[in-house]
Amino acid sequence: MPWYLAAAVLFGCLATGYAIGLPAAFSFFAVNLAGAYHYLGGEAGLAQLVRNGVASITNFSLTPIPFFVLMGEVLFHTGVAMKAIDAIARLIRRVPGRLAVIAVVAGTVFSAISGSTIATTAMLGSLLLPEMLRRGYHAGMATGPIMAIGAVDMLIPPSALAVLLGSLAGISISHLLVAGIVPGVVLAAAFVIYIVVRVSASPALAPTFEDEDRSSGWERWRPLAVYVTPLVLIFVVVIAAMAAGWATPTESAAIGAIATVLVAWLYRSITLQSLMKALLGTAAISGVILFIIVGATTFSQVLTFSGATDGVVSAIREGSLGPWGALIGMMAILLVLGCFIDQVSMMLLTLPFFMPLVQHYGFDAVWFGVLFLIAMQMGLLMPPFGMLLFVMKSVAPKRITIAHIYRAVVPYLVFGLLMLAAVMLLPELALWLPKTLLN
Repeated sequence: MPWYLAAAVLFGCLATGYAIGLPAAFSFFAVNLAGAYHYLGGEAGLAQLVRNGVASITNFSLTPIPFFVLMGEVLFHTGVAMKAIDAIARLIRRVPGRLAVIAVVAGTVFSAISGSTIATTAMLGSLLLPEMLRRGYHAGMATGPIMAIGAVDMLIPPSALAVLLGSLAGISISHLLVAGIVPGVVLAAAFVIYIVVRVSASPALAPTFEDEDRSSGWERWRPLAVYVTPLVLIFVVVIAAMAAGWATPTESAAIGAIATVLVAWLYRSITLQSLMKALLGTAAISGVILFIIVGATTFSQVLTFSGATDGVVSAIREGSLGPWGALIGMMAILLVLGCFIDQVSMMLLTLPFFMPLVQHYGFDAVWFGVLFLIAMQMGLLMPPFGMLLFVMKSVAPKRITIAHIYRAVVPYLVFGLLMLAAVMLLPELALWLPKTLLN
C-alpha cells in the first residue's frame, strides 16, 4: 500500500473514533491494534506493541509531570491560592480594569507554581468572574483575561505539557522549561497593557468602584510577603536547582512539590481531606496524560512501519518550501489542529513528522519547542473546541454564552500570533535565558 493511502487510512480511522465520541486514548488503541497486526507482523506485532507501550510510560523523563500537577492541586484544594489572590488584590489599586489586571497578575504567579492550565483557569474563573460580573464588567473583559492567562500557564514552568513535549521530541526538558519563561512573562505584560489601554479608552467595559480595602503601609504589603513571596520562592528554587546543576528536572519537581505541601502546612491550611483531594486530582490528570501517551506513542511507531512518516517527510524535503516555508507550515498545522483536538493529541500526531524536519533543516530544538508551546497555548483558546473555552463556560453563569466566550479570546489570540512571530524572528527571546542559566 502506498504511503499516502496508509496515512489516509490510519488518520481516517483515528478521526472516525473522535467523531463517534471515543476518548482520544481509546481511538489510538483501536487503530494501533489493527495497524500493528497489519504492519508489524500479526501476533508478533501485537506483542511488540505491548512492549513499546510499556516502554513509553516507564520513561524517567516523564516523572516530573505528576509532581508539577500536584503543586497546583495542593494550592487550590488548601485555599492557599485564594489567600495569594487576596494579597495581590490589596496591592493593585486605582488601575483601569482592576479586577481583570488582578486576574492576569494572579494567573502569572500561579503559572509559576502550577502545572495545569485547566486548574488555573477554573480557579480564577470560579473566584474572580462572579465578582467582575457583579460589578458590571463586560462579559468579554471578564472572561477573556482569565482564559488568556490560563493558557500562558503552558509556557511558564512548571509545565506538565512542556515536560511531555521535551520527552517525546527528544528536547532537553530543563532548557525547554526555562526557555518558556521570557515569552510567557512578555505575553502576561502585554495582556495587562492591553487591558489598561482598552478600559481607559472604553470605561464602560470595566466600571470603576470604590476600593473597600483602605489598608496602607505594612498592613497593605504584609499579605504579599506572607502569601505570595513563598510561592515565588518555590519557583525560584525549582529553576535554580536545575540551572545550577544541583538537581535534574525530576528532582527539582519533587523539591517543588514537597515545598508546596510544606508551605500549605505552615499556613495551617492543609488537612487530610484537602491532601487526599489534591492527590486524587493529581492521579486523575496524570493518569489521563499517561494513558494517551501509551496510545499515541505506539501510533507514531505504526505510522513509521507503514511508511507514512518517511513518505510525508520526503515529500516536504523534495518540495520547494525551504526552511521558513516548512516552519510556517508546521505552525499553521498546529493552529488548525488546535481548533479541534487537545494538546496532547496534537503533540503525538505531529511530532513523528515534525522532528525529522527540524533535524533536516537544522533548527534549534529548544527554539522549535518554544514555538510549538506557543502554538499549543493558542490552541487552548481557539474556537470552536479550544479546551479553556469550555472550562470557562463550565464555571461561568448561564447568561455568559459560548458566543461571548469566543469573542472574548480574539484579542489574546492576536497577541499569541504576535509572540509566535516575534520568537520566530528573534530566537534569542526564547534562547537567551536557558543559555545564560544552564550553559
